[in-house]
Parts: sequence; C-alpha cells; structure tokens
Amino acid sequence: MSHSPARPLTKPLARQLWLHAQGLDTSTPFGTGPAATLAATRQLGYVQIDTINVIERSHHHILATRIPGYRREHLAQAQSVDKTVFEYWTHALSYVPVEDYRFYLPAMQQHQTGPRTWYSSVSPEDLRRVIKRIKTEGALSLRDIDDDVLVDKDHAWASRKPSQRALKLAFYDGKLTVSARSGILKTYELTDRHFGWPPRPRTATPNQVTAYLLDRALRSQAVVSLDSICHLDAPSKPAVRALIEQRVKRKTLVPVQLEGEATAYWAEPATLDAVWAPADEGRVHILSPFDPLIIQRKRLQQFFGYAHRFEAYVPAPKRVFALLRATRAAGRLHRRRHRPENRPCGAGLARAEMDLAGRRVRSRQAGHRRSPASFRGLPAWARTRPGTCARPAHQGGGALSF
Repeated sequence: MSHSPARPLTKPLARQLWLHAQGLDTSTPFGTGPAATLAATRQLGYVQIDTINVIERSHHHILATRIPGYRREHLAQAQSVDKTVFEYWTHALSYVPVEDYRFYLPAMQQHQTGPRTWYSSVSPEDLRRVIKRIKTEGALSLRDIDDDVLVDKDHAWASRKPSQRALKLAFYDGKLTVSARSGILKTYELTDRHFGWPPRPRTATPNQVTAYLLDRALRSQAVVSLDSICHLDAPSKPAVRALIEQRVKRKTLVPVQLEGEATAYWAEPATLDAVWAPADEGRVHILSPFDPLIIQRKRLQQFFGYAHRFEAYVPAPKRVFALLRATRAAGRLHRRRHRPENRPCGAGLARAEMDLAGRRVRSRQAGHRRSPASFRGLPAWARTRPGTCARPAHQGGGALSF
C-alpha cells in the first residue's frame, strides 16, 4: 500500500462521518413517502433482506429507522410498481437500485456457467419447464405451483416442491426476478418482461464493478477499510486494493489513521475537510441486527467500542437490539416475551425512538445506577424486563445506560 502519510481521525468524528453517510444523524435525510425508499437504498447501496422477524423484518426495520412515516407498502411500490429496486445477492440477499443492475450482470453470467453444486438436482428440462410456465401463465410464486411431486427436504430451509430450486436457479442466473414479495413468499417473473426490456443494461466490466464496490462503500460508510468495502467478498480484495492505491496516488483518496486502531482506513479529502455540526444528543435509534451500522461487527467495535452479539437464532427472550444515541452506542434493548399482533413498522418504531429520546443517558462511572423503569412509556413490544433488560454498551471510558 501507499506510504502517503495518514491523516489522524478521532473516533467521535469517525462515528459522526459514518452516521451521516448512513442517514442516521438527521430526521429526514431521504425525505418522506414512497420516493424516500429509493433514495435511502441508493445511499446505502443495498438494504439486506432477512425473514427473521422480531420487531420487524430487517429490510423494513432498516428503512423505518431512516424514513419518518415509512410503510411496508412503500417498498412494495418500489419493487412491483415503480420497479426501481430489485432483489439480488450482495453479501446477502438484498434490495438494490435497478440503476445498479449492470454491476450484477457479471455475477449472473458467472452463475450460469460456473459449478452448480447447490442446484445439481435441477435438470435443464426442469429449468426450461418453470421458465416456460411463467412465460405462459405470468408471474408465479412457489405456492402457485401445485402439481409438483413432493420430495423429502434435504435441509431445514428447503421446500418439498422441486420447483423451488429451479426458481432459485433461474433467479440467480438472471432469467427470473422477484416481482413481488409478501413476507417470505416471493413471486417470480421473467426479468425482461418485468422491467420492460430489452435492451438490458450493458454489462459492467471488471474494472467498473471494482469501482462500483469502492464508490458504494465510500458513499455509505465515509471512512472505509478493505474489509468494509469487500464484506464477505474476499475474491474482490486484490482488485479493490489496487484501485485504492491508484486513487491515493491521484490524491482522490487519503489514508486515515483511526484513533487507537491498526486497521488501514481511507476517505475522500472533502469528507475529512467538511465542517460538521455537533451531534443531536436527543436522537435515538433502535437498530436491527442486520442494519448496515451493525452487520460488520469488527468495524462497529472499532468505531463505537460496542461488541454486538448476533442473537437472532437464540430463544426470543435473549434477543437484543442495539440502541444508538447521537454518536454513541447507548445500550441494548430486549424485546418482551410476548409481542402483540399489531407489531409496529415505521410509525410505531418512530414513536418508540421518540420515547427513548426523552430519557437521559447515565454513566455508571459517575455512580449512577441503571434504571429499568426509565423505559416506561415504550410500546409493549419494546419494554424491558425489570432488572435484566437495559444492558449497557461498553465504550472504553465507561458504560452507558438509560
């Protein structure tokens, strides 16, 4: 890597830069209404999809944290009506802006020609049959296919319908796209018919894909490392590393020395030179475990001094959510054992965050004790259990709790 001198960066400023890039430092960073869904997805680069549902499914939770008045229908409109986002694999299955589709075409083409260990049971005839059926009958979900000869599952997430793997194979090949989603039920449509193609977007070159990965990370993270750019994508690291070196030489990127950390970071000069207003101490967010701020655990700990344990697969009473207050990880929030059927999305989540914003943060170093009662007034799904629910987030200099 380049031997250019690194600019020092304090952790409070590093957190502020990241939160600004994530749209978590102001009340309406992406506006309101359906158009805000696309604006947020553009800024973040993608929104991870996951079917685990505690407060809300992760994709809705991520958007509701950043968009006042967000509703599930807004994402459905973007996917099925406006057709401005599509589903595909990033580091996980995600919603991605359609304008970035060209950067995923190489992966689709590679999927068509590469080894198919997972889909070895899908014959070319199976693939042709499911595509022909959708071409003839229109968009279909797995539930619509009722003439399969059922087979035994070979893993917990499989379906007894063989058509499931044929649909997924056609999806990853780019022949089908998810035209609508209702919970975990996906409706598949011919990709070209859904988007009104041809012509399809022009396939991005390898260099263009590399630049896309770097620019996406700079936009959504502000201060980047090789690991944060290539999260769960080790094969892309050599090309990204070379591009970083080129930009450092051109002085469009500068090395950054994050306070107290040995990891190499980079940022754009304009980002570091900007004047940043003090963070709003009253701003509180309840973050999904799949939120872009939380999902990269090592980065989260380096910036915030907060080690978040992924507990989505443990029993419900042990599941927790990270609490973010201004630029600090303020604690963890437990969900009550029983969640009402009218669980919140958007407005309900915003009300909970506003309730939390009224609580003052106490430092145990100063001799204050935790006060579980300080969570009174939250919706039932978010109240903590006396004595065990408000766990502090450790931040080197002291533990913070409400």
